[in-house]
Amino acid sequence: MERTYLMIKPDGVQRGIIGLIIHRFESRGLKLLGLKMMQATEEILAEHYAHLKDKSFFPSLLAYMTSGPVVGMVWEGSQAVSVCRTMLGPTNPCTANPGTIRGDFALISSKNVIHGSDSVENAEKEIQLWIPGKNAQK
Repeated sequence: MERTYLMIKPDGVQRGIIGLIIHRFESRGLKLLGLKMMQATEEILAEHYAHLKDKSFFPSLLAYMTSGPVVGMVWEGSQAVSVCRTMLGPTNPCTANPGTIRGDFALISSKNVIHGSDSVENAEKEIQLWIPGKNAQK
């Protein structure tokens, strides 16, 4: 069994679609191990998005991600990382197929509703960063 980290971004929280998103993952057979609603800080975002720090859009990304609460979640299941990434759809919602979360709920790539870990290793790092009580690997 794998674990992965998903985060509903401020636009998803503000639009009230948390339950719809959670339902999709539960319906797929994944197990929700932890959930935390929080206000992201610039410090935690700087660590999470360290690979984007030098990009011109980084300040607007910080502004967006601190514009409201986020919902961090730890999910478990067989091939959880790849299953969740498929369910999310591409980062750019304009290329996301209907039936994916971004294809159904997002319109622009700068506000694409949800984040999902891209590897098992990054999932564990993100879980430790965002939901410290869920650090122990299974």
